Amino acid sequence: MKKIDLFMIRSFIGPLILTFFIVLIIFILQFLWMYVDELAGKGLEPKVLAELLFQFSLTFVPLSLPLAILLASLMTFGNLGEFLELTALKSSGIPLQRIMLPIFVFATLLSVGSYLFADYVLPISTRKARTLLTDIRRMRPELNIQAGTFYNGIDGFSIKITDKDPETNRLDGIYIYDHREGIGNTSVIHADSGYMKVTPDESGLILTLYNGNAYKDIEEKDVPQEKRKYPFRRDRFTEQTMVIELVGFGLNRSGMDIYRSNYAMLNTAALTFYIDSLSTRFESRTDAYFTEFSQTRLFSRSQFYYPDGRPDNDSAAVWKSNKFNVRTAFDTLSFMDKSTTISRALSFAREGTSFMTEKSEALVAEAKNLRRYEAEKYKRFTLPFACLVFFFIGAPLGAIIRKGGLGTPAVISVLFFVVYYVITLSGEKFAKELIISVPLGMLASTIILLPIGIFLTYKATTDAAIMNAETYILFFRKIGAFLTGIKPEKDDEGTGTGT
Repeated sequence: MKKIDLFMIRSFIGPLILTFFIVLIIFILQFLWMYVDELAGKGLEPKVLAELLFQFSLTFVPLSLPLAILLASLMTFGNLGEFLELTALKSSGIPLQRIMLPIFVFATLLSVGSYLFADYVLPISTRKARTLLTDIRRMRPELNIQAGTFYNGIDGFSIKITDKDPETNRLDGIYIYDHREGIGNTSVIHADSGYMKVTPDESGLILTLYNGNAYKDIEEKDVPQEKRKYPFRRDRFTEQTMVIELVGFGLNRSGMDIYRSNYAMLNTAALTFYIDSLSTRFESRTDAYFTEFSQTRLFSRSQFYYPDGRPDNDSAAVWKSNKFNVRTAFDTLSFMDKSTTISRALSFAREGTSFMTEKSEALVAEAKNLRRYEAEKYKRFTLPFACLVFFFIGAPLGAIIRKGGLGTPAVISVLFFVVYYVITLSGEKFAKELIISVPLGMLASTIILLPIGIFLTYKATTDAAIMNAETYILFFRKIGAFLTGIKPEKDDEGTGTGT
């Protein structure tokens, strides 16, 4: 390997690592912003939260790598251009394509690694992350009883408080309905005030109540309904302590099988297997529905109405061939038979329409499910290929703008990535909704951005000043001169000034 190759790779690796972790942290912060309401107040241990963030950070790697390559390429070639190192290399007779070659090879290896990561690591990490997030969602939240509303978070109890002092945690106007027997509001406790706290091991809730009454309905056994008097017992207290067992407030870890058939958690081989199975089932159901409709709904000899019974032997050949003049046959019927025939025809048409609507909706749902698996399979290839597309955008663009650092490259990278992300999401959605084909939807961003990368590479190779404002000012001056018929005058530097 030549020194120029080592120099370029060393110049590229530093910005790549920096930008990769910056982008990864941004995606993690976005995840926390989206799910902060479901994570807050759960009492999660730091170990569990760290595991959740780690697993989700692995799922963001394939999406973070293309943006990191784009930003690192811009920074690398921008720094080389800003400090005239790129000019020195070109003046030595080294073309831009040769300068880009070692980083292109390195980006290709990263693309291959991204595909292997997405095919072997991503399904497992996605399944672990989603399973853990589901378990956290199932956790019972910390007791947070608000004043004026019923709290039903404790199994078998419904609690309501009138007022709550946030400084002392004093509760006023406490109503506790005990539903553990499952026969309605037969046990009610009302207290003027009280305090509530959870035991240190979080296995129980301690309620200290002051100045209240406990009401308990007394069950009347073996008493006829018309003779029941519905007695109850009332106990008055000045202080009472209740301990309620808390069940289901901890984290219960589920197995890894709950998402084993989800399309986002399968590798390429498993996706291919599911796609083949779903395609075969879809085709068989389509053929079965068509056969059922054509034989029993669209045309069937048993559906014909014969006012005088079955056709005679003279017209048997006509009925057997299923070819006859409908208008002529209809005109031979009486008025009542015509009315009956029309009613039966409308009934058959409604049944056929209902059948087609029902089966078509079922087939569309099954086709959309199949598209999800196909789109996920294409995504395993499009994301690694996006690394190369972004390299061909970032490297020549950095050589053209000749600005390093995180300022200008970051702005340009974000703009290109937003365009890429919007096109990718739109194409994926259109493909899953059966509007366009899966290859076109998943490759839409590549089809649009790859020509831009080729164009920028060509312009950077020819040292075109596409980022020079004077180039565009002169262009518009020429258009103005063409429209007005006035030739622009040339100044001392040879550029047109116009009169």
